[in-house]
Amino acid sequence: MLLASSMIASTTLLAKALGTDALGAALHPLQISQARFMFALIVIASAVAIIRPILVRPAWTTHGARTICGWAGVTLMFAASARIPLADATAISFLNPIFTMLLAILLLGERVGPWRWGAVAVAFTGGLILLRPGTGAIEAGALLALGAALVMGLEIIFIKQLSRREAPLPLMLVNNGFGFVISTIACLFVFMQPTFAQWAALVTIGVAMAGAQFCFVSAMARADASFSVPFTYMTLVFAALYDAAIFGVLPDIVSAMGAAIILTGALALLWRETIHKARSG
Repeated sequence: MLLASSMIASTTLLAKALGTDALGAALHPLQISQARFMFALIVIASAVAIIRPILVRPAWTTHGARTICGWAGVTLMFAASARIPLADATAISFLNPIFTMLLAILLLGERVGPWRWGAVAVAFTGGLILLRPGTGAIEAGALLALGAALVMGLEIIFIKQLSRREAPLPLMLVNNGFGFVISTIACLFVFMQPTFAQWAALVTIGVAMAGAQFCFVSAMARADASFSVPFTYMTLVFAALYDAAIFGVLPDIVSAMGAAIILTGALALLWRETIHKARSG
């Protein structure tokens, strides 16, 4: 999940550059998400052809629902990151673990104890600090990020259901195949010719998302959604590190405080789960 978070942060930064005029005329979020699915599909299809994993009959209905949620979440997040500060958009989108935990209880029958609730609450508090309440973040971009959080929370539930019966690579192949079709149809109405730099960024987004998906699905197959999802908060930390390394933007005291609180919640959860498994096993 940590590897997935590092790659997801890189795609959001690139999407922000593509959604503004940093690399040329701003591209529409629908076009950015279409490239994300197209290039990710190329990478995953190549991996499937080389590795030749065992294929099972896909759960088409669940795959379809998961893909629609994933496409909508990615597109909304890309749109939000172009309209408000990246830290604000990311922080708001990280309400999705709250939605995931509630849905996991209702749909998956998972038991969420006080340690998990507490760790998520701590990490969520860090996200709120990074949001900087009262600075005008609640606007159209923030509402887009909130919508992304909701549909991504539902997508995680579908991923958990699919990961119980399908291997990561076949699961990703079907998802990105569906996503490519849906996003291409939507992109036809807004397509514009990218610059060379924009093409490079679009390819990178697709490759990084393929790697992030593999790590994410593998994590979901190995642990309860309510345990593994809180570690996605680390995307905030990775985004800050990328800003500092590439753009020379250092986090201020508020960002540092929020990141520290997020790390505290994630590490407390990891420590608790490790102790619990040692005692039970």
